[in-house]
Amino acid sequence: MAEYGTSGADSGDERPALPATSWAVLGLLSFGEELSGYDLKKWADWSLRFFYWSPSFSQIYGELKRLEKAGYATSRMVAQETGNRDKRVYRITDAGLEAVRTWAREAPVEPPVLKHGVMLRMWLGHLLEPEQMREVLGRHRAYAESMRRRAAADVEGARGEEAWAYPELTLKWAERHYAAERDLADAMLADIEELHRGQP
Repeated sequence: MAEYGTSGADSGDERPALPATSWAVLGLLSFGEELSGYDLKKWADWSLRFFYWSPSFSQIYGELKRLEKAGYATSRMVAQETGNRDKRVYRITDAGLEAVRTWAREAPVEPPVLKHGVMLRMWLGHLLEPEQMREVLGRHRAYAESMRRRAAADVEGARGEEAWAYPELTLKWAERHYAAERDLADAMLADIEELHRGQP
């Protein structure tokens, strides 16, 4: 994805150029809580994975270092009640909150890029047997329905939390998206049956 801002961490209105993944991590911190890398991973898996990406721990910590260097996040070590080693927690700075607010308001609208591996295989259907295509579509349908159910469950988990009103809306979008993907798989299965009806 395109970067937003200018290169370098200059003062004034210029901001360091950051990839979209940095803005996503900073956005997780923008809800105001002090979070560890583990917490951020859980939050990303709860919401971001349905519509953007599911980061690894190494990606998260890499972005946190970048955000600290830019002055958009700060961290400190805190003792854990369990007696385990201290953990590092992160908080957004005022500059970080202003930067992510500006990015959300002003970043160009970029159309999503669809890379649909299942459709690529269907496009090569002349090289497959109908039963193989049905199997691939069946697995894809099951995946879409599984994701729809997970998104629906997370909608329920977000309900009633005022700070999560907009994450709840994106989870509702994800539920509808995966329901549509499931229905598209059903429609293509019907199309395949129609295509091969009457053939030997």
